[in-house]
Amino acid sequence: MFYNMPIRYVEPVYRPPSEAESLILPLTDGCSWNRCTFCEMYTAPQKRFRARDEAEVLAGIRALGERGADIRRVFLADGDALVLSTRRLLAVLAAIREHLPQVRRVSSYCLPRNVRKKSVEELRELADAGLKLVYVGAESGDDTVLVRVNKGETFASTEEALLKLGAAGMTRSVMILNGLGGQAFSAAHARHSADLANAVQPEYLAVLVVSFPLGEARFRATFPEWEPLEIPGLLAEMAQFIDRLVLQRTVFRSDHASNWLSLRGNLPTDKETLLAQLRAAIAHPENAPLRPEWARGL
Repeated sequence: MFYNMPIRYVEPVYRPPSEAESLILPLTDGCSWNRCTFCEMYTAPQKRFRARDEAEVLAGIRALGERGADIRRVFLADGDALVLSTRRLLAVLAAIREHLPQVRRVSSYCLPRNVRKKSVEELRELADAGLKLVYVGAESGDDTVLVRVNKGETFASTEEALLKLGAAGMTRSVMILNGLGGQAFSAAHARHSADLANAVQPEYLAVLVVSFPLGEARFRATFPEWEPLEIPGLLAEMAQFIDRLVLQRTVFRSDHASNWLSLRGNLPTDKETLLAQLRAAIAHPENAPLRPEWARGL
């Protein structure tokens, strides 16, 4: 995948599903927080957090331009490029405009804590320079669940960051983890996560299912009482979440490989259709188009 590229990659490399055709441009290795116990993405030793050398990043962009690369989208990796200073990010965005003029969209993961360090004016400057879309893993709107998974954020801190990004003119894609609260906190997780979405009105809202390809030991170190939801419980929690949503104009997706039931729609237009699909799957699982276990590999 990465052969003959003038960019140094440290595998494994991650990106959102919608960035499948984007150039993955690492500005950092790993994640500056990297303490969320549900997340395994940057736990490998080689993914220890560090900022890439600025000259290396700019040289890679320039080399791609010299090769005549036809690139339309760029995803700034790894876990949270916005941890970098506004000056450094603007330098990268300027280089993309100069050397890769075909690029129409630049995007990045974004931790709420990094938004707190930037003013609305700085964020607007980044948006005007080309950083149009940010993916924010809210995971949950329930403060108890957020503590249990060591997210390092609260409902209020995530809400503040998302409102700030919206005020700056950035498109926000918010991610919630179905099943993250387990059996004990399922209802509160669904309710408060919907309240968070209602408060910030994201342009995109995605729901994934919490999964542990490398095992649950790290997760249970901070959440020992967690009991997983089976498929009916996950679908019921999703129905509670969607039923409580009061959104004005949001693209909804729950079609990641982790999801048992693939759902897509626009809210509020398709709300009742989505709920009908969930209720049918809960009532008659034998007839539901559930994703087979082998197809849920992450």
